[in-house]
Amino acid sequence: MADITQAHVLILATDGFEQSELFSPREALMDAGAKVTLASIGTDPIQGMKHAEKAETITPDLMLHDVDVGDYDALVLPGGVTNPDTLRLQPEAITIIQAFFDEDKTVAAICHAPWLLFEADVVDGLRVASWPSLHTDLENAGAEVVDAAVVIDGNLITSRKPEDIPAFTQALIEALEGADDEDEDEDAIHGSEASL
Repeated sequence: MADITQAHVLILATDGFEQSELFSPREALMDAGAKVTLASIGTDPIQGMKHAEKAETITPDLMLHDVDVGDYDALVLPGGVTNPDTLRLQPEAITIIQAFFDEDKTVAAICHAPWLLFEADVVDGLRVASWPSLHTDLENAGAEVVDAAVVIDGNLITSRKPEDIPAFTQALIEALEGADDEDEDEDAIHGSEASL
């Protein structure tokens, strides 16, 4: 089992992120001892949302063009509607996501965040959970959509909505703690499907 206190996690977000989908995993990771860095389009505070209502802001640690994927062990992509829709138009964000996949690092995306995954052309042949309005897009991109609180396919962790955050965060922490054993990985996948 890896030491999570040695893990460094990158979060990508911009204005319009769903507050709980960024704040809750970030807090849980930091409480577990991981280092967490937030990257965005700029360094001004970004606006969180609680569904349609404005919530808290958070100040990014660095800009997208300053990200060195080699510095990180995992990538977290929170949802919200505006956040991923804006980020998917940022070539640097897409390049970062593709690099995490190319280097076989953990990527965790929740709710509307899988928009970024099919924009990055990385979901073909993978099993993915998302907010319902993304299902057709994901299927058109070659993904198999699974209706479960958390779906783990290789190094990809996905969930459907804010209510899935506990399962999403637990899967992310377990991945960072090093589920190196293939049997453990299989159990996680089957456990995800069991909640259908």
